[in-house]
Amino acid sequence: MAGAGGGRLTTHVLDTVHGRPGGGVAIDLLRCTPDGRLALKSVRTNADGRVDTPLLAGDALLAGTYELVFHVADYFRGQGITLPALPFLDIVPIRFGIADPAQHYHVPLLISPWSYSTYRGS
Repeated sequence: MAGAGGGRLTTHVLDTVHGRPGGGVAIDLLRCTPDGRLALKSVRTNADGRVDTPLLAGDALLAGTYELVFHVADYFRGQGITLPALPFLDIVPIRFGIADPAQHYHVPLLISPWSYSTYRGS
């Protein structure tokens, strides 16, 4: 059951090269602490570029600093794009803060092999 306010953390990936959702992107979720980073879960996006369930919800969503790590080079290689052995973007980490765990935090990623963009979505 979700905690008070039903807060949750979600994400999705959009492939701007092909103009479609980024299905099959590996994502790691970490919580940043004074002692380092704690791995919480690893997931893959579905065909719609989304994760089937919230990454965190209810009582599991705590105030603090988190990091989503998107494995974009592996994704683009899987799409048939030839990348150099040392790609410009390999993994894209996005570090962000959860100030109010009762809210919905949505972290989309728009990607190409050469650029990315993110924002707080709804």
